[in-house]
Amino acid sequence: MKRIFITNDDGYESPGLLALKEALSPLGHVVVVAPAVEKSACGHGMSLTHPLRFIKIDDDFYKLDNGTPTDCVYLSLYSLYDNPPDLIVSGINIGSNMGEDVSYSGTAAAAMEGALHDIPSIAISQVLKDKNHFGFDFALAKDSIYKLAKKVLEGGFPLANRQFLNINIPQITKQECKGFKITELGIRMYGNDAQLHRNPRGEEYYWLGLHPLSWKEREGDETSDFSAVFDNYVSITPITLDFTARDKINTLKQWINNG
Repeated sequence: MKRIFITNDDGYESPGLLALKEALSPLGHVVVVAPAVEKSACGHGMSLTHPLRFIKIDDDFYKLDNGTPTDCVYLSLYSLYDNPPDLIVSGINIGSNMGEDVSYSGTAAAAMEGALHDIPSIAISQVLKDKNHFGFDFALAKDSIYKLAKKVLEGGFPLANRQFLNINIPQITKQECKGFKITELGIRMYGNDAQLHRNPRGEEYYWLGLHPLSWKEREGDETSDFSAVFDNYVSITPITLDFTARDKINTLKQWINNG
């Protein structure tokens, strides 16, 4: 039987996590370890300054007290498995992870951690117009991740080591979906939504809000994850953990040696 590990960054009670578990259970033995509380936008952070504790919720279902998504993967691989699982899936995130948002994403970070251990890994996110009022059953996301996971488990992973798949699901029905589209990360446009408030004692504090989901295309290219999703496709983006700007190595050599 194939072994599938799932986690997320929205916390162990997230409806997206429960939908993911339901979607993948027919494909093999599923183990769930998720953060005890929401860890959105925590990036690839690992806990080094406080202890971590598995708390059993159900059979093969744990929350990791004080843990990040990266902790969930890292610790579980060495505590719950004698041999690595066949597949790691992180999600279903409530909200998108497109463009440079991948660098902030705890959802993507869990897949990154799986890729670092040479395990086929997928991050999946549900794009939403309003993440506080989505009110639907993840039907397209569940159908998509089932098909993709089945393809990986039966036919192998299409990427190299230290690479993972980043999936974004449009907020539409299965009938409205045009299919899968292979994409690249788009250019995310950021603003600043740091809101200044005062607490009852008169002390100032800031609360960071959510940026509008805006982006731009690279010149002459319309294959971004943003374009695919808003054209009613499921976006599939291959992500590599090698951040080296290889096309600039010679330029940098010339710059450092100039004068």
